Amino acid sequence: MFVDFVRIYVRAGNGGSGCVSFYRAKYIEKGGPDGGTGGGGGSIILRGNKQLRTLRDYTYRREYKANRGQHGMGSNWDGKSGEDILLEVPLGTLIRDADSGQILGDITEEGQILTVAKGGRGGRGNACFATSTHQAPREWEVGKAGEERNIELELKIIADIGLVGKPNAGKSTLLSRLTAAKPKIADYPFTTLEPNLGIVTHREYQSFVMADIPGLIEGASKGKGLGHQFLRHIERTRALVYLIDSSDENPAQTLKALKLELGRFSPMLLKKPAMVVLTKCDLWGDENPQIKLRTRLKVMPISAVSGWQLDQLKDRLFDLIETAGQQENDF
Repeated sequence: MFVDFVRIYVRAGNGGSGCVSFYRAKYIEKGGPDGGTGGGGGSIILRGNKQLRTLRDYTYRREYKANRGQHGMGSNWDGKSGEDILLEVPLGTLIRDADSGQILGDITEEGQILTVAKGGRGGRGNACFATSTHQAPREWEVGKAGEERNIELELKIIADIGLVGKPNAGKSTLLSRLTAAKPKIADYPFTTLEPNLGIVTHREYQSFVMADIPGLIEGASKGKGLGHQFLRHIERTRALVYLIDSSDENPAQTLKALKLELGRFSPMLLKKPAMVVLTKCDLWGDENPQIKLRTRLKVMPISAVSGWQLDQLKDRLFDLIETAGQQENDF
């Protein structure tokens, strides 16, 4: 099961309190203060892991609480700090405070860490308050409370190319032919119910990641169909490919509808480099379909079933990614 949104509760550990103690030994009538400082509470830390593809593990457990720090002790012994809790999340995870809506961070790189709940600081013992004029202090501090909050984890998959199209436009078939991915393929709409990723090898030493996103329908930007579950994943792709069935009765209107839904969700999506791919051209046999499609985008007909023009498509897609890289450098 593909899970791309969860809400969990995290609570860091409290800091240990400081200690009031004085040194005691035979023949030493008045020992000085030797109360140790309390240990810090454990923190809750998120770390990016490229091996993960979903937030499914967090559906089984929704609360994470770190241990408190130990109290300080005599003989200037500081309390032991509570252990941190490390939570692994897939790359592309956006972290948000569930109550305030504040974005806490964005995990996009392998090994990247983010502290979402910081452990409380340990309180000082009386040894820390000793001065030349105050040699027998009895002051000490209570450990600070650790942070606690409800957080939302939202996964937005990271890919170089995102395949956009209406249901049954041939996205899964194309992904299966260009990569080793094995998405579900059938002759009915809404076959794909979750994003699929695959790595496309290009030439000898080059490759890029392609994402097959569930089919887009009119009103998706308002939550219809798979709605935002689909659109949130398009935000992270570097370039877009609009897939249109070559047998579509009105391909121009289909392209317009696809772009309209993307623009309503986020105008920035329309600024991404893009091209149009006409699929299922093998259905026409030797005929040359007269497809009227007025657009500034490059248009390329293919057949994923027969393999016609798939090698040329890889070249076009790689050029599209390079264009996206140039745009990112400009910013």
